[in-house]
Amino acid sequence: MAVSNVSSVSLSLSDRLVAGLVALLLGGFLVFGAGLANSSVLHDTAHDTRHSYGFPCH
Repeated sequence: MAVSNVSSVSLSLSDRLVAGLVALLLGGFLVFGAGLANSSVLHDTAHDTRHSYGFPCH
């Protein structure tokens, strides 16, 4: 018989806002910073990754 315990941590509004802002900034950098980079290797890697996830990029 399997027993599982689930626990959760309640975060304050400011903690949730900070986490959301960090996620937004990181995501924005990954999409725009890597996708619009001049380095051909970095750009090609980001381009191939976007296609592998089905994200349209052109």
